[in-house]
Amino acid sequence: MAGRAVTALFDSHEDAARVVDRIEAEGVSQSEIGIVSLRAEQREAAAEPGPARPAEAEAADGAGAGATVGTVLGGGAGLLAGLGLIAIPGIGPLLAAGWLVTALSGAGVGAAAGGLIGALTGAGLSGTDAETYAEGVRRGGTLVTVRADGDLAERVVALMRRGGAVDLDERAEGWRAQGWTGGPAAPVATATPAPDPELALAPEPASPADPTAASPTRRPPGAIG
Repeated sequence: MAGRAVTALFDSHEDAARVVDRIEAEGVSQSEIGIVSLRAEQREAAAEPGPARPAEAEAADGAGAGATVGTVLGGGAGLLAGLGLIAIPGIGPLLAAGWLVTALSGAGVGAAAGGLIGALTGAGLSGTDAETYAEGVRRGGTLVTVRADGDLAERVVALMRRGGAVDLDERAEGWRAQGWTGGPAAPVATATPAPDPELALAPEPASPADPTAASPTRRPPGAIG
């Protein structure tokens, strides 16, 4: 099932792992779920104040240049048992499992600028959303993305919200105050592409035929019922 990519960022790797377990319990195949984060020691370092290490230095700590799958590291159950180490230019070595591993290790992806951004845009996320999620991972967050449609996509969004998904609008504003120059952030969880207007997180574009209509805006997270 290749549906829209429902994606969220979590501050806690443990919270993200619990959400993945609950998503699997909903009957979602492991092949439709992806998870990616820094290694534990990197997440701790990223959470500490201070200058960020150059991306080149991070990459040197991992499996080398390019997107290279390393030793399987997972010790949990289900999808998390398949966590493996993969080196991504611009971010460094990441823990990843699920369909994101295939996307990140695909021919040419790792060599492209922003390997994680390329993998996410390839799944249907906008460039600005992908950039914001990738920045969240670089800062120590754990990204979970699920390919799902219809009612299942809505249930996944609800699980992500209840499981502690961060509000990227708010978080990205804080990053910009620290000097980050990335694009506008996504809501708590993003579902894309979104041809179905009743999906809670779908944008509400104005009619292009009305030249006086306001520009499209995202719903604020608090307005999502």
